[in-house]
Amino acid sequence: MALPEDEQHLLDWLADGHHGQMHYMQRHGTLRSRPDQLQPGTLRVVSLRLDYWPADAREPWSVLGAPELGYISRYAMGRDYHRIMRPALARFADALGKLAGPHQHRVFVDSGPVLEKALARNAGLGWIGKHTNLIARDAGSYFFLGEVLTDLPLPIDEPASAHCGTCSACIPACPTGAIIAPQKLDARRCISYLTIELHGAIPVEFRTAIGNRIYGCDDCQLVCPWNKFARAASHPDFKTRHGLDAPLLHELLGWTQSQFEQRMEGSAIRRIGHERFLRNVAVALGNGPASEQTLTALRARQQDASELVREHVLWALQRLQGETT
Repeated sequence: MALPEDEQHLLDWLADGHHGQMHYMQRHGTLRSRPDQLQPGTLRVVSLRLDYWPADAREPWSVLGAPELGYISRYAMGRDYHRIMRPALARFADALGKLAGPHQHRVFVDSGPVLEKALARNAGLGWIGKHTNLIARDAGSYFFLGEVLTDLPLPIDEPASAHCGTCSACIPACPTGAIIAPQKLDARRCISYLTIELHGAIPVEFRTAIGNRIYGCDDCQLVCPWNKFARAASHPDFKTRHGLDAPLLHELLGWTQSQFEQRMEGSAIRRIGHERFLRNVAVALGNGPASEQTLTALRARQQDASELVREHVLWALQRLQGETT
C-alpha cells in the first residue's frame, strides 16, 4: 500500500506548478499517497474499474473533423459517473463485509485525495501509460476507477507490468503539447484542464489548438493501440444523452442558463456551469468556418452579462471576421 515513488512524483509535479489552478491537489499533502493516514486503520485498498465507452456515440474522429460540431469527451456522454459508481462501491463494500467479515471502510470515486492510478496499478488492474492514464491489457483505458479503503487483511495482488514499450503515439497526438515527457503531464496545457478545471479565461496561445473540443479531450487515448481492446459500457446510464456526441456549436451557444441546467441535469458537464460552457463553445466556434449561422450566434452573445463569455466571443468574431475581410 506504500507509494513512495508515486508520492515523490506527485510532490515534484506540484513543485513544478504543473497542477495549475487545481489547488485541491496540494490541500491534502501526502494523504493522497498514504491511505492509512487518510483513513486510519486502513490495511488494504481494493481498486475497481467501470467501463464507460459509449458504443452508441458517433465515431470520435468524424466529430473532431467537423468544425461545426462540438466534441465532448466520451466519458461525459451520459450520467455523471460519480452518481453511478459511488453507490455501486458502497454496495460492493457491504457485500465484501458479508463475505470477509465486518470491516471499517471508506469509498472514493476520484473526488477524494487518493492516488487512484498508482493504487490500481499495484492492484494489478493495469499500468500507467505515457499519457498518464491507466491502461489495462484487456480493456484499454476507457474506464473509471474507484477505491474501497478497508481494515480487512485481504490477500495482496501482484502489480501490473507496463506494456507501452517503444510506443509513444500519445505524446505527439496531444494538440497542446501537454504531455511533456512520458508519464509527465503539464495540466496547464491540457485541454481537459483548460475546458473543465480552469475558471478564468483560456490562454490565447492555446485557443486555436483546442479546435472544436468543448469539454475535455480524448486524443491521447484515441491513438493508443491498446484501446482496440476497449469495452463498451454495460451500464445503461452511460448511453449518450441530448445528442452530445455531435452537437451543433451554434445551437449550443444559444442555450440559456435554464436550458443548460435542464439538459445537463445529472451530467458531469453541469459542474462547469453555463458561463464556462459558453466560453468553451465560443472558442470552438472561433476555430470553425465563418458561416452565417456561426456569426449570428456569436453576435447574439456580444452583450452577454458575463465578461468571460464576452471576451471569448469577441476573440472568435475577430478571428472569423478577419477571414472574411
